[in-house]
Amino acid sequence: MHFPIGNTDSRCRSVAMKCVGLIAMLVILGGCNPSDKADDGGPADIRATAISSFRPGSQETQFGALEFLGGLELSSDNALLGAISAIRLRPDQRQFVSVLDTGHWLTGTIERDDKGRLKGIAEARIMPMIDRYGGTDAGKGAMDAEGLALRGNHVLVGYEQNHRVDVYPDPGFEISPPDDSLPIPIPRWQLRSNRSLEALMIAPQSSPLAGAAVIVTEDSLDDKGNMIAAILDGPLHGRFTVRHYGGFDVSDGVFLPDGDLLLLERRFGLARGLGVRIRRIAGADIKPDAVVDGKVIFKADTSEQIDNMEGIDVFRAADGSLHLILVSDDNHSILQRSLMLEFRLHDENAVNRN
Repeated sequence: MHFPIGNTDSRCRSVAMKCVGLIAMLVILGGCNPSDKADDGGPADIRATAISSFRPGSQETQFGALEFLGGLELSSDNALLGAISAIRLRPDQRQFVSVLDTGHWLTGTIERDDKGRLKGIAEARIMPMIDRYGGTDAGKGAMDAEGLALRGNHVLVGYEQNHRVDVYPDPGFEISPPDDSLPIPIPRWQLRSNRSLEALMIAPQSSPLAGAAVIVTEDSLDDKGNMIAAILDGPLHGRFTVRHYGGFDVSDGVFLPDGDLLLLERRFGLARGLGVRIRRIAGADIKPDAVVDGKVIFKADTSEQIDNMEGIDVFRAADGSLHLILVSDDNHSILQRSLMLEFRLHDENAVNRN
């Protein structure tokens, strides 16, 4: 549910946003599944409503290390749109690939206005993911896609519940079963059913990880309470962990060109409500047996334009600056929204607010 907030005073707006956060939190905890019915998929006409202010009623644009550039609220008559878990941009910075945790691909092209701001989504297409047996609509437990990465001529997808990282051909992933799977060096008993392989990233080829695939679990913890993670291949193949604190769980991540890792994390609970933050992890710290942590460079709650933020990607804009794209999973609930937000990264403004 989205409360109108344009002309309300700050106290009413704050109360409304807190109510939205609590309702959304309950939906997230309970989960929603629109239908178990198979769908052949196809084109999706996506409507986009512009978000001009990240903090409603405020002209502020700087939030920690991020500068808000604009956003979209997405909707469609196609019932499959929603539950966006991850997004990756193609090299042209317009075309994208994303996965829905209902076991679907969403592809399309980002449109911009004459000032370069997000305007809409064109050429959108939603297709069912094909499993290793050549089937579709195997149910959310089997096709709960959460992580996504592009590497060479392959698309990698991380699934939870039926924990695995499948490798699809690219092009052709929309109409093909996976042609391989990457071994996961984590015992199955340590992976929580619906809280496991949430983030899947590819390190820069020039980094010590040499283009390796890296996974971080959402809330599968070791005996010290840290989130279990792993480098799936490459010269530093092995397990590591990420410090877990503040009630935040990992939902996605992306490597920066310099090799540092940005981890997108979200929090929801009755006491603290809905929140999101981004941590920057030094790339040199990621190696087998390490416990990594980093500076919080961005933090937001229901006083800002957030929802259940699940996906993040990075690209270098024409002016040389780094831009982040964040997307949300609406759980196919009328109480939540599918958002696409864009920020510019400013390293000099990094903050550490726990």
